[in-house]
Amino acid sequence: MRFDVITLFPELFAPFLASGVTRRAYASRLVDVRLWNLRDHAEGNYRRVDDRPFGGGPGMVMMAEPLLRCLAAIRADRGELPEATAPLVMFSPIGRRIDHAQVVGWAGGTGAILLCGRYEGVDQRFIDAHVDVQLSLGDFVLSGGEIPAMALLDAVARLQPGVLNDEGSHQADSFNAALDGLLDCPHYTRPEEWEGRAVPAPLLTGHHAQIERWRRDQRLLVTARHRPDLIDAARLSGRLDRADEAVLAKSPSLL
Repeated sequence: MRFDVITLFPELFAPFLASGVTRRAYASRLVDVRLWNLRDHAEGNYRRVDDRPFGGGPGMVMMAEPLLRCLAAIRADRGELPEATAPLVMFSPIGRRIDHAQVVGWAGGTGAILLCGRYEGVDQRFIDAHVDVQLSLGDFVLSGGEIPAMALLDAVARLQPGVLNDEGSHQADSFNAALDGLLDCPHYTRPEEWEGRAVPAPLLTGHHAQIERWRRDQRLLVTARHRPDLIDAARLSGRLDRADEAVLAKSPSLL
């Protein structure tokens, strides 16, 4: 898959693409990330990409024309046909919040063009004419779209075959369908006791069924405490059995 990133700060992506386990996906081009500096598509001595907003007010607005030239260059480089173009994604406070289901969808696709906005925003006429999808990390404002772009790329890259050391490790991630959409359980490693705190006994038994039951119980309790909405969703979809409900019934204060 290929992701083209429109940004004013391509240098921000260099350490991200070269670090951590997901670098394998980028280095091998399993997830092909190409950076496009918007200023390369601006005109004039100052390569201007923004201007003051009509109607007054603080800040600057990204201009439509440099964005259109950059987008045209990307589509030409991708060799796209008019009837088969990659979606243009913009990161914006009004966008749908990125969740696990969306990440799985992007991870199984062929890529997209990611627009990293800056300043007060992007000229609405460009958005209306060319943006296909708007996404958000949550109900807060960042200084630009680079961080959410990296978040999406990282989430997509780690789901690609061969990227993680353990092929099945992402199956135990929070929100995964393999966990019925629940949060993951607590994890422990050596030493067995640390500052008076011991590793839970079931994890030391070597009894796989007992360990899995403990982990399932912990996932239920952690989810009930921190994200009861996920418990409701799992219950409505029939993913909780009698044993699960018994665990939850013993901790009514968590629900």
